[in-house]
Amino acid sequence: MIQDIKTIYQMIKPNSGINHTERIEQFYKSQAENYDKFRKKLLNGRRQLFQNTHKCQGDGVWVDFGAGTGASLDYLSDEQLQQYSKIYLVDISESLLAHAQEKIAKRQLTNVETVISDIVNFKAPEFCDLVTFSYSLTMTPQWYKAIDHTYNILSPNGKIGVVDFYISEKYPLSGLKTHDPLTRNFWPSFFAYDNVFLNPDHLPYLINKFETVELFEGEGRLPVVPIGRVPYFSFIGQKS
Repeated sequence: MIQDIKTIYQMIKPNSGINHTERIEQFYKSQAENYDKFRKKLLNGRRQLFQNTHKCQGDGVWVDFGAGTGASLDYLSDEQLQQYSKIYLVDISESLLAHAQEKIAKRQLTNVETVISDIVNFKAPEFCDLVTFSYSLTMTPQWYKAIDHTYNILSPNGKIGVVDFYISEKYPLSGLKTHDPLTRNFWPSFFAYDNVFLNPDHLPYLINKFETVELFEGEGRLPVVPIGRVPYFSFIGQKS
């Protein structure tokens, strides 16, 4: 509990970074030690996403955008990870990727590589079969370019997997959840302080860009916050 409170304090401290890279590094550098433990409580649906994307596309080249400490590796066994010919963990935070590199070395994963890069400038040496975003789309200023870039680097029938916070449109597409006005207004303001931008256009854009393989919309509690549930979605799509 004490460590969680310290992490929350680091999250609400003023951020003086002058660009996106500096803001991300400053935001996460002081949290890196407790990052994985705290985010397991905060970020719902990650285990489900990585296990389900592995079932859908468990080989070839996998790129994890906004990989951070390499938490995606924690949800798969060594045997499952070795089925991929190559795994790229891409992030702009050196502090977080340093922890990812420790995990790679500890597990002796020779097919996993960390890459310091923003999403839209990442250049894969080959077409990718799977691209994932785990709570990184809401922290990507040019998120639509990130999704378009993903489409371009995916091989035919390649998969995209996204799990993130979100809010619904006021009048969402048929079959999607409708959030009440309080939810649609409160949570974006709550998260925007930490430069996490919940957007009603994320999910519709993904649905329009890719063929839907799997979609789940849920809600989860926040650590140390006794009331309220924040909406999140988990989406797996295929490039047609």
